[in-house]
Amino acid sequence: MEVATFAGGCFWCTEAVFQRLKGVQKVTSGYSGGHISNPSYDQVVSGRTGHAETLQIEYDPHTISFEVLVDIFFATHNPTTLNRQGNDIGTQYRSVIFYHDEKQKKIAQEKITTLELDKTFKDPIVTEIVPFEDFYPAEKYHTNYYENNKDKPYCTFVITPKVSKLLSKYAERVKEEYKDISI
Repeated sequence: MEVATFAGGCFWCTEAVFQRLKGVQKVTSGYSGGHISNPSYDQVVSGRTGHAETLQIEYDPHTISFEVLVDIFFATHNPTTLNRQGNDIGTQYRSVIFYHDEKQKKIAQEKITTLELDKTFKDPIVTEIVPFEDFYPAEKYHTNYYENNKDKPYCTFVITPKVSKLLSKYAERVKEEYKDISI
């Protein structure tokens, strides 16, 4: 197993995307990139700790590569808005790849270069690529948030479109039990 650590806005959204992928064994929502140990959700959303809402993804590299995870990361959030994803505003919602080794760093840098050269996005990519230091798991009520709250407006209007995008663009990468958006 290997580990990828991404921040791409609200971790409820990114968790719902990455846990659906074949080869992903575990997705943990939490916090990285800040300056205090063991922050709470309330501290992080205040924007004063420096943490981003982050995912720690444990995956089987024989089933899904880091490169594919990076592709899906960029395809399912907006990497061009500084400290913002939709209506979620603040440094805690910034776009970051916390790399665990030089290979991950190189892959992330090359992907950004390719996306920029291809003009995939209208605006420049602002995703940070920084070394992984610490990860603090979020409170339990954040785990499987989308799965447990699909009828809540945030899930309906923000998360479901991201999951739908994953299903339409990467259907072959999605676990069978998640092929239907209503599941």
